Formats: sequence, C-alpha cells, structure tokens
Amino acid sequence: MRTLLPDLTPLRTNPAYRRLWVGFALAGVGSQMATVAIGLQVFELTGSSAAVGLVGLFALVPLVTLGLYGGALADQVDRRILALVAQLVAWLSAVLLALQAFLGNTEVWVLYALVALFNGAFAVMSPARSSIYPRILPREQLPAANALGVLAMNTSLTAGPLLAGVLIGRWGFEAAYAFDALITTAALWGLLRLGPIRPEPGEGPRLKGLRSVVEGFGFLRRSPNVRMTFVSDIYAMVLAQPRVLLPAAGTVILGGGATTVGNLYAAAAVGGIVAMALSGRLGAVRRQGLAILVSIVGWGAGIAGLGVALLLAGGPLNQQQAFWAAMAGMFVAGAADSVSAVYRTTILQTAAPDHMRGRLQGVFIVVVAGGPRVGDIIGGVVADVIGEGWTAFAGGLACIAAMGVLAVRAKGFVAYDARHPTP
Repeated sequence: MRTLLPDLTPLRTNPAYRRLWVGFALAGVGSQMATVAIGLQVFELTGSSAAVGLVGLFALVPLVTLGLYGGALADQVDRRILALVAQLVAWLSAVLLALQAFLGNTEVWVLYALVALFNGAFAVMSPARSSIYPRILPREQLPAANALGVLAMNTSLTAGPLLAGVLIGRWGFEAAYAFDALITTAALWGLLRLGPIRPEPGEGPRLKGLRSVVEGFGFLRRSPNVRMTFVSDIYAMVLAQPRVLLPAAGTVILGGGATTVGNLYAAAAVGGIVAMALSGRLGAVRRQGLAILVSIVGWGAGIAGLGVALLLAGGPLNQQQAFWAAMAGMFVAGAADSVSAVYRTTILQTAAPDHMRGRLQGVFIVVVAGGPRVGDIIGGVVADVIGEGWTAFAGGLACIAAMGVLAVRAKGFVAYDARHPTP
C-alpha cells in the first residue's frame, strides 16, 4: 500500500516547489469557482447551452494567440517575472468579475470579455510556470511532482465547484467571484518568494519574437512522441467535453440547480483525487505512450456513461438514480484524465530540451485549455440540436474510436520507453 500512495518527496525537500504548489492549488480553487459561476450566470441570462458554449470561444482566441507567444517569451526572459505579471492580470480579472456581479450586470458580453482577459493571462502564465519545475526539481522527481500537480488540480476541481454551488445558492454570484479574487492572491505569494529563473547560458532560442514560435513548431514537427501527447488530448477534449452540458443537466434534466452542477464538476475531480492518491506506482510505468491512450479510452467511457444517465433520466431512472449514474460517469472520466495528464506532462518535460520547454508548454496550454473550449463550442451547438444526453454519449464513443485509430497509426508512441525519453 505504501508504494501506491503519492510520492511527497518534492513537497518535503523543496520549499520553492512547496510554495508554488500551495499557491497555485488555492488559486485553482478560485478559478474553478469562477468557471462554474460564469457558466451558470450566462445560462441564467440567456437560457441557452449554445450561449454557455460561446464562453469557450472567448477563452479560445486569447489562449491560442497568447499561449503560443507566452511560451516563446518563457524561453527568452525570466520565467518567474513573466509568470508573476500574468498572474497579476488574472487576479485583476477576478476582481472585475466580482465587481460586475455586485453592480447587477445583465449584459452577457461583459462576462465574455472578462473570460477573454483571464484566459489571456492564464495562457502567458501557464507555460512559464510549467517550465519552471524542471529547473527547480531533479528529473527523477518530475513524475511525482506532476502527480502532485494533478492532485492539486483535482482538489481544486472538487472544492471549487462545491464552494461555488454553496456560495451562489446562499449569497449569489457576488460571493463566488469575491472569494475567487481573495484566494487567487496565494499564487502571487508563491511566485514572489521564488528566485530568478532566467534562460540557461547558451540555451536560449536562436530566433526571437514570433519567429521563435515558428522554430518551436519546427521542433514539434520533428518530435512524433511529443506531438502525439497533444494530438491524443485534442481528440479527447474536442470529441468528449462535457462541461458545456452540465448547466442544463443540473437545472433541467437532473434537477437541483447550481448544487447539482457543482456536484457533477466535483465528481470528476474526486475521481482524479482518488487516482492520484494511488499514484505511487505511476513513475514505474515505462510504456507511457500506451498508458496515455488507455487512460483516454477510460475518459471516453466515463463521458459516454454520463450521456446514458442523462438519456435515462425521467424514464427508466428517476432523477436521483440518474444523478448518481451521472456522478459515476464523471468520476471515471476524471480518474482516467488525471492519469493521462501525468504522463503527457512527464513526456513533455523529459523528452524536450530546456530551451524548447517554454514554447512547447505554450503549445501544451493551447491544447489542454484550448481543446476543451473548442469542445464547448461544438458541444453547445450539438446539444441544442440533439440534446445533452445524446451529445455526451456519442462524444464518448467517438473518443474511444479515435484512440483505437491512433494506437494503430502511431506504433512508435505506443512503444515509447520512459527510460530512454526521445521527443
């Protein structure tokens, strides 16, 4: 059992990593509260899942543009300063969200604009932050650190939606946004205490500005294993993204409103927490490419299960039974996604050289954060036509089929050996 428990060595031995981990975990709780609150506020103002899906569009554009350029900047400047400035902008967006709620805003475009501001800041901050970890931790501790990072993320995904449901239900959107602004300051504390993380001597990019972004894509074109970590996640998030379906699931299909929506978000996060609580052996897995594909099959199965629960609600299953079935589907999906995230991040950090990590992390954040936004847009439009249940069911099955195709076409990725990491 001891070997199954998470490896806490990075937290025990590295104060800088410990401060960053705590700060970003707390800030993550706030951002997940805001995510739930924004979806519910947009749905309250419009009554449309498609309008909720448009939140993804306003997040996607800054994620793509600034994520790529932010990754290039992370290879050229002090990564600590870059992350700190971007985190300050993210905190400002949280303050403005609280302000619009207190003022009784009824214009959905205000929410879309603030979503764009936050995601632009996140797109710059995330590659800088992720490329810091290989500089402050030894290579052998990176799988454990990534598992701890996913554990913190899933804890945020659990606590954030649950807190959002409680705060919105009792005191309205204002309380959720204000609490987000308060605890986001924790991430600023972790970065302020960190020392400089400048480019290593002689290892900076050969090209500057936008040309360095092109140089990063050139490296990615020559790196099939790193590229496949992105491709597999894009298929999973575009084909089987359930987030845009949850407001309608909670307020119309399953009942319970904001509380049910928060519980569904939290179920996926609890699945991730359980998976990471038993993550001690993840570092011993050598076939990490195969592990990614198998994990994403589990994600697709969980989302298909969510779709079945929504389709059977009010018929063979009463609302309570359908609720628990939907929770089970989200739990399985969250557990599988967390395992996939550990291995995708580890391959990127170990197979890529340091002078490329910022740019590749920029691509990573475009995929990880941008892919779900594309899924939101597609899922919202499809759900308005065929319903939320069929959208989740068909998307989950499509995700499973896509992983089968990738396993056949990318045999090198299936055979990837963690003992000899090659891009």
